[in-house]
Amino acid sequence: MSNAQLTLEIKQLLINTLSLDILPAEMDDDALLLGDIPEFDSMAIVSVITALEENYDFSSADDELTAEVFESIETVVAFVQQHIQ
Repeated sequence: MSNAQLTLEIKQLLINTLSLDILPAEMDDDALLLGDIPEFDSMAIVSVITALEENYDFSSADDELTAEVFESIETVVAFVQQHIQ
């Protein structure tokens, strides 16, 4: 899967999981998540992790799930890429 396709899919997953009223094209790849999207709170992070693991068939260790992973869309994409390659 290409990086662009994975990025688009993750944007859509975030939109769906957070119930955002925007389109994937309206989200910049380097858009910040933590602190910039009010809906992106601790409960949302758990939902996003679960959705990522289910959609891309991987599991992550608790110590991998740092704030840096959820800093931006790019960092989430990089995290998923590490687990699906």
